[in-house]
Amino acid sequence: MQFFVVYIKEAHAIDSPMPITRPGSPLVQEPVTLDERQKLAKQCTTALAMEKIPTLVDELDDGVGARYAAWPDRLFLVGKDGKLAFVGGPGPFGFKPEELAEAIKQELARNQK
Repeated sequence: MQFFVVYIKEAHAIDSPMPITRPGSPLVQEPVTLDERQKLAKQCTTALAMEKIPTLVDELDDGVGARYAAWPDRLFLVGKDGKLAFVGGPGPFGFKPEELAEAIKQELARNQK
């Protein structure tokens, strides 16, 4: 099974409708080029100690984020058959990594049969 992160539009950029500016939070502006978004994705995965997980970056048109209704954050698991095996609720309240972990265990068990 292969895992990866898709970095989508920044949820809380300081120039966004819902900025977070509390102490300790990263202060970032919404990228205006793909290169800027890629650099911000790298900064994010480094800050979250997720460098070992491959990260894909959505284009500036936010096509992936829009198709999956992924903003501000969402967890998905694509099964070996290419179909969605798990669709988490929209964040922040539906962001439940423990549910994804259970879905991964179930998918792995299904694939070992």
